[in-house]
Amino acid sequence: MVPLAALPLLLTASTGSLYSLLLEQGIDAFWLLKVHTGQFGWINLQPVYPMLLGVLTILVTVSGLAMLLKPSR
Repeated sequence: MVPLAALPLLLTASTGSLYSLLLEQGIDAFWLLKVHTGQFGWINLQPVYPMLLGVLTILVTVSGLAMLLKPSR
């Protein structure tokens, strides 16, 4: 479940970084910004994408804390 939850977070981080790097080189990849904000072609998640990313961040954090605090055998 957690790897699936981490995919949108990794996608957002990587597209944001890549867009910034390309913009510094003078390349305006506007389509990358659309993916970064939750518009995946015909599927537009922009109204709910920030909330989805927040919930997934909490899920991944809680999962990591549970593994960290789990008593060792």
